[in-house]
Amino acid sequence: MSTRTIAREPVCPVRGARPDPPEARDPSSPAVLIVAFGTSTRASLTFSFLDRELCRRLPAHEIRWAYASDRIRKQLNAAGSPETRLRSVPEALAELQADGFTRVVVQPLYVVPGEMYDRLLATVAGFPGLRTEVGGTLLHRWDSVHRLIGALAQDFLPPEEGCNVLVAHGTPSTASGANAVYLGLERTLARRHPNTYLGMVEGLVPPDDTLTAALTHAGDRVRFIPLMVVAGDHVMNDVMGENGEKSWRSELEAAGKRVEVPTVRLGDAELYRGLGFVPEAVAVFVDEIRRAMARL
Repeated sequence: MSTRTIAREPVCPVRGARPDPPEARDPSSPAVLIVAFGTSTRASLTFSFLDRELCRRLPAHEIRWAYASDRIRKQLNAAGSPETRLRSVPEALAELQADGFTRVVVQPLYVVPGEMYDRLLATVAGFPGLRTEVGGTLLHRWDSVHRLIGALAQDFLPPEEGCNVLVAHGTPSTASGANAVYLGLERTLARRHPNTYLGMVEGLVPPDDTLTAALTHAGDRVRFIPLMVVAGDHVMNDVMGENGEKSWRSELEAAGKRVEVPTVRLGDAELYRGLGFVPEAVAVFVDEIRRAMARL
């Protein structure tokens, strides 16, 4: 398995600031507000790559960023400067409105339509004075599920060498619509790639179930493939144990398994490959943005 190298252009590690003075594009065109949960890890470079890709694919539209996590915003804003201050969704919408935009597509970088997506819909619906549409999540449609599996399958280990584990975040709520997506994804993997399992940090599939499946599978290799846009804290620590604590990796290696994760090299940084670096995933997000624009 090789590391994919991506040419790095001079972009900010975490994008969130409003242009100052505003250099917005034509306000008659819809603006795009990208909503990320946020991360305080080096995986924030994923946002830089995504920002560059979205600007390239949607050159006629103003693209801004907002971050859903109060904790991440508070942490990074305390350590940063006013010029790089991260905005909440209401703050970013208010700034777009002040800059003359009347139509905005709000596109979350969420994988499944769960509680965070529902919360975003409520936040956007409660914002006055703008025409808004919220784009779907990465796996909002079954054709997107199949597209993504097809793209990720290029990195799957063959059954005789070991197994693969798609690492999702999961949700603690039994009522979340995300569970239906996860069940459908698990069924699709079982039918098409029987040596590939779905793992979750929390929720429907307990980590112990995933580790047991990986330990009992033939072959000595286990390849973790992040099913998260940003392969940040959960992949670095819960899965790979970079902080030195007990992790999925440490349990498997103690049993004699060899553990690996696909990586990308961006400039001088080597990162675990989140879905934000997968071209097919980026294409799905762009499709969701264009669908939402058509509804404005």
